Amino acid sequence: MTTYRARVLAPVSSSEVRWLNDAVVVVDGGRFVEVAAFDGRDVDEDLRPAVVVPGFVDSHVHFPQTRIVGAATGPLLEWLAKSTFPEEQRFADPAFAAQIATVFCDRLVQAGTTLAMVYGSVHPAACEALYAEVERRGLRVIAGPVLMDRDCPDALKFPAEQAIPALRDLVERWHGRDGRIEVAVVPRFALSTSMALMTAGGELAREHGLWVTTHLSENPIECQVACDMYGTADYLEVYEQAGLLHERSVYAHCIHLSDAEWDRFAAAGAVVAHCPDSNFFLGSGNMPTGKVRERGIPLALGTDIAAGRSFRVPRIASSAYDNGLWTGLTLDPRELLWWATAGGAAALGHPELGKLEVGGEADFVTVDVPEWAETEDEALGWVLFDHDARCTGTWVRGQRL
Repeated sequence: MTTYRARVLAPVSSSEVRWLNDAVVVVDGGRFVEVAAFDGRDVDEDLRPAVVVPGFVDSHVHFPQTRIVGAATGPLLEWLAKSTFPEEQRFADPAFAAQIATVFCDRLVQAGTTLAMVYGSVHPAACEALYAEVERRGLRVIAGPVLMDRDCPDALKFPAEQAIPALRDLVERWHGRDGRIEVAVVPRFALSTSMALMTAGGELAREHGLWVTTHLSENPIECQVACDMYGTADYLEVYEQAGLLHERSVYAHCIHLSDAEWDRFAAAGAVVAHCPDSNFFLGSGNMPTGKVRERGIPLALGTDIAAGRSFRVPRIASSAYDNGLWTGLTLDPRELLWWATAGGAAALGHPELGKLEVGGEADFVTVDVPEWAETEDEALGWVLFDHDARCTGTWVRGQRL
């Protein structure tokens, strides 16, 4: 059992947080056994003036893009061709993939991210290296190799007859490992994944209860190309035809959807991975957060490294606030913290995480907040909007990483 003295900022709901300016946090057996006002007892470690918050959740991040943050080479399709695809080809080398897996996990820990939905490269061995490093480090991921077999460099094409057996093998060996590693089905997006490969991936996901994640409606040209390529009335219909729209599917970006698409999206119970910093950086547009909220669609925040410029989920929450202003919506910081922690975890199938409640798994981080921030609003402001605030410690199941 370990007893900490700290300041605590704990989300209760999308509109409420619990703020304790001087608290005791007791962890035993990987779970919280007490979170209460400090009562003068002896403690094992005094974390003040840092603020304890739940571990952050990143719903959309690319492992093979770890080294190309800031590679500003134009809008989406041009950026993929010039920056992303050349880098991802290097992951054919397992030794290189293992090296970058270490760096990637370092960055997650430094950012205070304890649960991430991760896109790999097409190479199963590279994803194997990622799972192995995640297991060694004690993080949580939902991850898989991207599925691509068209309109990309030949070195990155991986046809269904090879990709699906390789993915099935990863599922058998890694899915559910220690309750922290889940294998996902990850079609890159409709422009680079054939209908046959998307459909086969969807069938595998249903067979094993896997998450599916992909990109949707990020760029207007992408939307038009997808509709022309598949002869559909709108972009979402492509994924509907492939059997990929359901309550265990996560769609990144979702900027240019029509109201009809939003209605079908909501009816299916799918999840939005909101990636505002990436959207700003590539000039893709502003996701209509109000339409998501009106329909009760689950939402989680995504860094979208490397079009996103930071591994820090609070930095993305700040961008989400800015995105809201651009669409006529002023978001409450309490809702932003919810999306970044407990709400994001629930959207990704982990409602047991992110609330700093007695009995819950002890995934938490400490954020460097000045001691003069003494109120709930002040603490929220520093945690979410101070772009220089550091995470000074990251714990999963009570173990400091």
